[in-house]
Amino acid sequence: MAQQKVIHILQRDFSYDLNYQWVSIDDIAWQMQLAVIASEDQRFPYHEGFDWKAIKNALKHNQKTQKRLHGGSTISQQTAKNLYLWHGRDWIRKGIEVPVTFMLETLWDKKRILEVYLNIAEFGPGIFGIEAASRYYFKKSAKQLLHSEAALLAAILPNPMLFKADRPSAYVRQKQQHILHQMSLLGRGYLKLLD
Repeated sequence: MAQQKVIHILQRDFSYDLNYQWVSIDDIAWQMQLAVIASEDQRFPYHEGFDWKAIKNALKHNQKTQKRLHGGSTISQQTAKNLYLWHGRDWIRKGIEVPVTFMLETLWDKKRILEVYLNIAEFGPGIFGIEAASRYYFKKSAKQLLHSEAALLAAILPNPMLFKADRPSAYVRQKQQHILHQMSLLGRGYLKLLD
């Protein structure tokens, strides 16, 4: 949030506002919790911060194509990056991200990591956290999100500046449907693995 605010000030864009409100994990619909796991990191309950298989698959894919790069970052890594580091794909940031991710995984349980992630993720220009996103896009609290709304918000998370929840492209709609399918395969009981 601070990084985005400073960037806009340096660009002399003083109209940039931050829309943010923290909510407890208990005040985030289980559908949203499941949607982000289904979309971003299906092995979240099982790994200790890094999904080595996903990283290996992403590296293989990215060596073959430069069109749409795949990431292998886990929810834990993204939380570490969003909370303590800066955006970008440089190796210095990635190197610092490793010990920070290990620290988060050591100090926090999975529910806390997911709670922080959902509260600091950017869902659009100046829209940080699931509560702000839910109120901005759907005029309701994060606790009231439906399956389809949760899947749509999860679908824009890789790049909320490119992918829009209020004007979803065909690609975002396709990704939303994929996430809904993955959510149905995982089921609500999957979240019990975080306890």
